[in-house]
Amino acid sequence: MLIRRQKQCTFCSKNIQIIDFRDIGILKRYVSSQQKIIDPKHTGVCARHQRDLARAIKRARRMGLLPFV
Repeated sequence: MLIRRQKQCTFCSKNIQIIDFRDIGILKRYVSSQQKIIDPKHTGVCARHQRDLARAIKRARRMGLLPFV
């Protein structure tokens, strides 16, 4: 029987409260090569931080810091 270890949220473990849309280095890790937001099942981000992350990525796209496609 295999016991899978649950992924821990990187933002919770590093105690990051606010995800800034200007920090492109962090945001690029959660965007695929086709510029789609990666789901939390693969990244291990909790629901609260996934919402904040999606909001920050969308803001960065509108500001022209990340490409849409």
